[in-house]
Amino acid sequence: MGYQWPLDPAVLFEERSAQMVAAGLDAADVAAVRSATVDMWRDGDGGWVREWSRLAERYAASGRLDLAALAYGWAKFPSLADDAKRTALRRQADVHARMVAADPSIEFERRILDVPFAGTTTPVPVHLLGTPGLAADVPVILASGGVDTWKTDLHGTWAGLALATGARVLAFDIPGTGETSPPLSPDSVEVVEGLVAAARRLGDGRVFHFGISMGGYFAAATGLKGTVDGAVVCGGPVEAAFAPGREWHAGMADIVGNAAGFDRSPDPAEINRRLRGMSLRPLLDQDVNAPMLVINGADDIHVPQDDTVVFTGRRDTRVELIPDTGHCAASKFAEMAGHVLAWLNARIAEGKGAVA
Repeated sequence: MGYQWPLDPAVLFEERSAQMVAAGLDAADVAAVRSATVDMWRDGDGGWVREWSRLAERYAASGRLDLAALAYGWAKFPSLADDAKRTALRRQADVHARMVAADPSIEFERRILDVPFAGTTTPVPVHLLGTPGLAADVPVILASGGVDTWKTDLHGTWAGLALATGARVLAFDIPGTGETSPPLSPDSVEVVEGLVAAARRLGDGRVFHFGISMGGYFAAATGLKGTVDGAVVCGGPVEAAFAPGREWHAGMADIVGNAAGFDRSPDPAEINRRLRGMSLRPLLDQDVNAPMLVINGADDIHVPQDDTVVFTGRRDTRVELIPDTGHCAASKFAEMAGHVLAWLNARIAEGKGAVA
């Protein structure tokens, strides 16, 4: 169960409006919701969930199920801290199911994979996407979003990735978010390693990993360990972001706190203790990494620039900082995606065999 915390919706709109529009929402609609929303947690008029849900209902009524799914995604944002948020997530899932059923341009399957965790197994719901009639013997790209932007929110991105690469995309929520229940912790990398193993059995044996934001943390881990055939890290925290005393912005301390399993707002010492072991410094000190692309906006307020440039000079690693944009280059998404697709397509074309 999550928790609520003091959070001004104006702060979120200030930081996230560009991301909302870049994902496909009309700028005027975003502005209208912003004007009507006066409280983050109120379950009624002027509340974040109510105003976003109204927009979602309007989109659904007009037949724009894709936009309805996006709006419901923002309704449940940034964490499942109450029943209203959980209801918004269920409505998003319903609209999304209707949308993919009616879309002939993408082959879609929802599947639940049981993967090892903590001496037993844990179920991880995943979305498999590919071009219609896709052959079985193609690479698989693991695709993971962040602590507040999950697999259904990014459906359009993952569908575009599948179509542009000819690979099968396996999208999942990272631990502690969405439908993946083990909390975010240093040990939760085991869940993702289990998904890598499952992905090797789904295609031609080659597995790549594209992670955005905290999903990029897990892509960095699989890439640095060399357990995938290539990894793209977009705005991923790896070391400096977990340093004690770091500064959090726009509610991120409590967004992460929810994902890490707290049932109340943690004080700085508590969250530092919980996240201390997540630094990937031990992996950065090794030299066994798969080919990697590490990319982010140069003006990220959430992930220090050091967590991107620390990869500079590594073997088989390309580093890109996109100027005049922030976390995950959200306001220059097309430019970022161009780099990612070019890099992934080049790696896929190399036709390398699976990692042992």
